[in-house]
Amino acid sequence: MRIGSWSLPNPVFVAPMAGVTDRPYRKLCKALGAGYAVSEMAASNPRLWDSVKTSRRLNHDGEIDPIAVQIAGSDPEMMAEAALFNVKKGARIIDINMGCPVKKVCNVASGSALLRDENQVSRILRSVVDACAPLDVPVTLKTRTGWDRESRNALRIAKMAEDIGIAALILHGRTRCDLYQGEAEYDTIREVKQAVTIPVVANGDIDSPEKARSVLEYTGADAVMIGRAAQGRPWIFREISHYLASGRHLPAPTYGELRDCLLDHLEDHYQFYGEFTGVRSARKHIGWYLADMPDAGEFLPRINQISSTRDQALAIEQWFDRHPPNEPIMARAAGARRAGTPQNIDTLGS
Repeated sequence: MRIGSWSLPNPVFVAPMAGVTDRPYRKLCKALGAGYAVSEMAASNPRLWDSVKTSRRLNHDGEIDPIAVQIAGSDPEMMAEAALFNVKKGARIIDINMGCPVKKVCNVASGSALLRDENQVSRILRSVVDACAPLDVPVTLKTRTGWDRESRNALRIAKMAEDIGIAALILHGRTRCDLYQGEAEYDTIREVKQAVTIPVVANGDIDSPEKARSVLEYTGADAVMIGRAAQGRPWIFREISHYLASGRHLPAPTYGELRDCLLDHLEDHYQFYGEFTGVRSARKHIGWYLADMPDAGEFLPRINQISSTRDQALAIEQWFDRHPPNEPIMARAAGARRAGTPQNIDTLGS
């Protein structure tokens, strides 16, 4: 698959997730087989660009090209300005967020709230594409099937985006009002793919190699994007990529491989965030990695009480010492990651 002039190594992508897909996580997912990763949502408001949170989100040191940055906002000129600002910071692809369903985004007429105003969608898309075209920076669009099930307009949005010059479309198979509940539907993605010539990426409830293949076959999409199913399971990208290419499953990771993966991730995470934020923001990742493991129910509450990165990493090492390193970890049940309502909106995919 190609996005503009960029040729991607495989059709298995990392979804942008606020509070999750930071630079350490994107680098890890790419190392474990993801063909493409998009940054966390970056604000288009210039007043926020100097904040600590935004500065971290714009840090791409050591990332493999193409660096892709997702921007969000409701003002066409401000969105164009944000696109150019991020290109100067290293972005090689700009992604526009019109899919985030959380209230704090929709309440400012951003994210999926824009699906109720197709004229404004057109103005934003055209403004960003026109700003990026002279720099040969492709622009992609991530969106949903519509505001609600009675007003699905993904097909009109897709045709509009193609006409304006959007290089690829990522479509989550839910409406805004669906949030992350119920099952994603792929009929709309299939209809959109049949109607446009630009690449279409299917997103929503893809949590296994078999599911990825069935979604690709049914929708005709050019790639799949994985969000919540990759939380605590970043090797899902190599599992899906290998299965799509060969029809065979890779062996499950061993406890030793999981230990190395988690500790390497934490080391990069600590260096990126520093001591105070690093130990606290790592807790959700540790919980995702170990949630389904034996005796994790007793261990994880301890992790939440530890306030130093050194002690946190040491506790994890000691937990793994109780498990044979060559023993395969048990498989996570399909759909376990998407069950229930996430506790923190900052961990939701867009």
